[in-house]
This record gives sequence, C-alpha cells and structure tokens, in this order.
Amino acid sequence: MRIKSPLHQVSTPRRRFVQGVIAGGVLAAFPSVLHAASSLIAGTSTGTAPELSGEVIDLVIDESPVNFTGVVRMATTINGSIPAPTLRLREGDDVTIRVTNKLSVPSSIHWHGIILPYQMDGVPGISFKGIMPGETFVYKFKLQQSGTYWYHSHSGFQEMTGMYGALIIEPREQDVISADNEHIIQLSDWTDDDPMELFRKLKIQGDVFNFNQPTVPEFFDDIATSGVANALQRREMWNQMRMSPTDLADLSASAMTYLMNGTAPMANWRGLFKAGEKVRLRFINGSSNTFFDVRIPELKLTVVQADGQNVEPVTVDEFRFGPGETYDVVVEPKNDAYTIFAQSMDRSGYAKGTLSVAANIDAPVPALDPVEWLAMRDMMGNMDHSAMPGMDHSAMGHASMDKTSMDQGAMDHSTMDHGAMAMDHSKHNMGKNPLAVPSQKVRHAKTEYGASIDMRVDTPRTNLDDPGIGLRNNGRRVLTLADLRSLDGIVDHQAPEAEIELHLTGNMERYSWSFDGLEFGKSTPVHMKHNQRVRVILQNDTMMTHPMHLHGMWSDLENDQGDVLVRRHTIMVQPAQRISFLTTPHDVGRWAWHCHLLFHMDAGMFREVVVS
Repeated sequence: MRIKSPLHQVSTPRRRFVQGVIAGGVLAAFPSVLHAASSLIAGTSTGTAPELSGEVIDLVIDESPVNFTGVVRMATTINGSIPAPTLRLREGDDVTIRVTNKLSVPSSIHWHGIILPYQMDGVPGISFKGIMPGETFVYKFKLQQSGTYWYHSHSGFQEMTGMYGALIIEPREQDVISADNEHIIQLSDWTDDDPMELFRKLKIQGDVFNFNQPTVPEFFDDIATSGVANALQRREMWNQMRMSPTDLADLSASAMTYLMNGTAPMANWRGLFKAGEKVRLRFINGSSNTFFDVRIPELKLTVVQADGQNVEPVTVDEFRFGPGETYDVVVEPKNDAYTIFAQSMDRSGYAKGTLSVAANIDAPVPALDPVEWLAMRDMMGNMDHSAMPGMDHSAMGHASMDKTSMDQGAMDHSTMDHGAMAMDHSKHNMGKNPLAVPSQKVRHAKTEYGASIDMRVDTPRTNLDDPGIGLRNNGRRVLTLADLRSLDGIVDHQAPEAEIELHLTGNMERYSWSFDGLEFGKSTPVHMKHNQRVRVILQNDTMMTHPMHLHGMWSDLENDQGDVLVRRHTIMVQPAQRISFLTTPHDVGRWAWHCHLLFHMDAGMFREVVVS
C-alpha cells in the first residue's frame, strides 16, 4: 500500500496559468513578487547543492517548503536541500552513511549504480525493510569504483518530490579525465500536484497529459506533403490501434516543471568558468519520468564517461538520456556564455541553465524542436523502409496488436519464445549473432506470460545506432549506444553459460507495465547463479522507451555481432528494439530490476532477481 505524498493539491487550470506566466518571463518584471515568494521558503536550499565528504556522513530526511512555480508546496528533502547534498567520496574508502528519517512515513536511500552488499542497496521489501519514521539506518560499504553516480529514495514517490542527489567518487589514482573546472548538472522534474493523483489519472486515461495529439491543421499539412491517401491511411491505422503517434511521455509540461540543479527555467541556474578553461560537466538524469535531450548550442560535447565508467572520447552535439543515466562531457568554451538546453522527449518543455564567464551574461535560448510522430520502426521493428514514402500497410503483418485477444490472454506462443527464467542454451551458439530470435528447437526452462499486453513485436530491430524518435536527421550529431566503447574494454572475457530473455510489455488502456505481461506481484523472481556469466536479452514490445536498471551488477552491452561495447548500469531500450548485455553477479542476495520511469515501475515493470 502506498502512502500519499505530503504535497497539497492545486487545480490544473491554476497550474497551467502559473506555468504560462513563468514560461513567458512575466514574473521577472515583478521582483517584489519574486522576493515575497522566496521569503516564504528561506529554509530550503535549491540550486547548486552543498557538498559533503569524508568517511562518515550524516543525512536527514524531512519535509521542506519549496516554490518552483509561484505556489508554495512541501517537498521531501535531504538535509533541507534540493538537490540533496552532493556526496564527494574516494574510491577504495570504507564509508559510513547514517540516514535519519524524520518523515511520518517510511523512507529509504538507494545508491544508484554502486556495487555493494545487497543489504546496503536500499530497496524496501527486497534488500531491507526500509527506514521507519524516527529511525536511523546506517549504510556501510566499501567503494569499489569511481565516477559520476547519484542516490535517491526507493520509497513511494519520494524521489519525485525531491529526494535525489549526486554521488561523485574520485578515483584512487590520478583521474584520466583532464579538466580545469567542473560542474554537476542534475536534471529533474517537479510537480505541484500529489504524484498519487497524477498516477490515478493515468490509470483512468493513459494519454491524459498528452497535449500533442494530431490536429486538423496537421492533417492538411500531411496531405500537402504525402497526399490524401497516405494521410488518411496513417490516421486510420492509429485509430484502429487506439494509439497516439505522439505518445512519447506519460507526463508532460502540463503536469511537470523541469529543473536544472533544483532551479526552474526562469530562475536560470548558472555555472561559471574562466576564459580558456576546459570544463567537465557531470550530467545526471535524476528525474522521475522524463527523458531529456541535452545540447549546448554552438558548443561541442565530448562524452568521456557513461554511467560512471570511462569511455573512449566521442564528440557530439547532443545526447538523450533517461532517468537513472549519467554522462560526463568535456567542453572547451570560446564564447562568454552558452545556454545548457535540455528539452523533454515529448517537446512539451525544457530545463535550462547558463554556462558563462560572468553572472550578468546570458546566451539565446533555442526554441523547442517540433514534435515528431512515432515511425513504423517504432511500432514494427525491423522492416524495409525503402518502399515507404509515408507508410506501408503491408508491414502491418510484422506486429500483432489485437487488444481484445491480448486482454483475454490469447497469446500466440508460436511466434513468441520469451523465457523469463534462465534458458539452457549451452549447446547453442553463445558468440556471434546473440540477438537472433531462438528457433522452435530451443527448449526454454520456463515461460511466463500474462494478459496485460496490448501489442507485441515479431520482428524487432537490433541496431544500436538509432538516436531515437525526435532526434533522427535533425542536422545535429547525436550520441547513440553504438558510439560508446569502454575506455579499457570489458575486463570479464568469460563466455556466457546461460541466457535470460525478458520482454518489456505494457497496456496503455489499463496503464499497466510489466515484464512478459506479468506485473510485479504476479511474477516469480529471476534466478541467477553466483559468479556465472549470463547473457540477458531484453525485447521492447511497447511503443515507449524504457531505461532499464539492474541493481547489484554491471550490464555489459553488446551489439548484434556479439561484440561487447560498453559497461552500463542503466540501459535505454527503444520501442520495438531487442538488445543484449552480459552480466556476472558477483554478490549474492536479492536485487531489484526495473524500468526507471517511476510510474512504469510502480505500475508493474519491476522484477526481483535472486543470486544464489
């Protein structure tokens, strides 16, 4: 049973008005109004987070008032700060972190991406009971890694109401990443509404916050570009499926305010640099439900670290990352000021800040990119696009989306071998072409499938070089998973001895998300053997992108040729995509595995992993 958040209610019309005023910068013309608002929240620290270091740290979870939209609301904070204090620690140290819960409800802290004993992982109901009201829980673990990570609550919707912070682990030896200056840039999303109320609305209508639905003017534009027949076919197809081609995010700017280091766009977080400096920017997506597309116009980004792991430098204009992911980039500014621009995937809003040599210098803010419709590749997967000026109905055979039969559990298992448990592939090719769909001769140890599915993909795509919807052919160089290579390679060269295949599934009409059609609570744990190398295959049978986070072990991403590319702790799986990674569970215990979109996790896309 979930505990309601402490947030007060706010009517939707009032919220939209406030957001419109702020987006238009009207409040900036009334400094007395801003001063009065800020005086109400003098006890809450927002903006650049305070920094704590050492081997013993004390953290206190409590409530504090905040005002991001012109309305005062209560947030869940750590040491009275949003973001929570940055913890700057050192690789190899044994740390003790004492966490006191002053809330009236249980709480927790999960150390995202940190390899540690499962009892210290901070997931209530899996690794421990949680931190009860008035209780102090002592986390103790040895830091076995370095890089940019973060920490957040794993209780209820507390992460969504302010409980997140940066965790920086300095390398024991000299850092291979050279920079003169650095800034942590933590992106998040905030709502004035009770998160439970937003979740309830989505359960009633899955696209209630999608205000980018196709319009009549767009229909006539479509006719002008692709002809009447194609325009009508496209709309008929989407109507038959009862789906929206712009269903890119469950929550939009109609419900959320996007923050950069706990600062709304109008307040404009600022990071300073000196002329000639090389600057390291540690980007952390600490949002609850938002994918951000990040760029700094007129400034190249050299990606040097992904999920805390050093990668071979790759220079891009833009990158997308989902909740849970981190990227470190190095920039070499030539101008006096730049805008750090992070637009949401659905193009409904953005977070922003300024990188400048002085506090009084700003740079232009780019306009939001246009909304792009989901393409056939996002629905069908692998298909021939050469004969598709607008769409191709012949490709409809590549996917099955009969909601009625799906809702009744009438699954066609002849085309779907989805083993939720370890499968015995030891006598089959475990090297090249790991993403080939298993033949009917391959016996699966166990297959589970539930009814909470509204579509499936029979011919998934396996390429890693697609930047994703809204970023294709936009004229900018966009980072893809295919670009990433671990700097020192993957140390573990052991061949996989077992395979686990899971499908990411959902039903938007029910707002239900799951693995293999079974929400958490209806599924059985995934079992892994201690120190056994395992290949994990994830296939996304939905039309939404999922950032998948496996606790307690690394995910070594490989391509469809069996080449191991990069080590991650959170992997973004695009619609109709089939990906593969290798993992070796070095720590026994019970671990969580889930989509890091908070509402997807809460709606069922969560699985327990038992390592024994």
